[in-house]
Amino acid sequence: MKSNDRLSVFISLVLRHQPDAAGITLDEHGWADVNELIHGINGTGRFIDLDLLEKIVREDKKNRYGFDEGHTRIRANQGHSIAVDVELKKMLPPDVLYHGTATRFMESIKTKGLKPMSRLYVHLSKDYDTALKVGKRHGEPVVIKVDAAGMCRDGADFYLSENGVWLTKYVDPGYLSIN
Repeated sequence: MKSNDRLSVFISLVLRHQPDAAGITLDEHGWADVNELIHGINGTGRFIDLDLLEKIVREDKKNRYGFDEGHTRIRANQGHSIAVDVELKKMLPPDVLYHGTATRFMESIKTKGLKPMSRLYVHLSKDYDTALKVGKRHGEPVVIKVDAAGMCRDGADFYLSENGVWLTKYVDPGYLSIN
């Protein structure tokens, strides 16, 4: 793993799960002060400056992070395990969404549905291939088809994160198709 990749993973940890790992705090919307983040990261023995931070954000293939307009604040776009309101807008999803996971979780999913687990939301993909890539990160992959249209008709809310991940609080097993 390249050093910038390791640094990106650390930034993800700080902005999504453990801001205290860099000695910073996030506001109620998940924003961190850029200068405090840089200072905090450097205080852990790692090196980062504004140019490198901007490069990491710009080159992140998953578009995990975003700056405010003035580049004075930064936050993770989604995937938090800590309670923050990233000001997601409710949106109407495509009729079908997909969830990638590992086969070892399937028995639980069949009976209990999709739960956010340690995160605030269940993460869903708009296409099969993306879900398959996500599933591969967790072991032997399986892709679950989600009847998002049915969920919407029955009152479920969906949100689209800045990086294109669909989010919802819970998916009942009745809305799942497992091939």
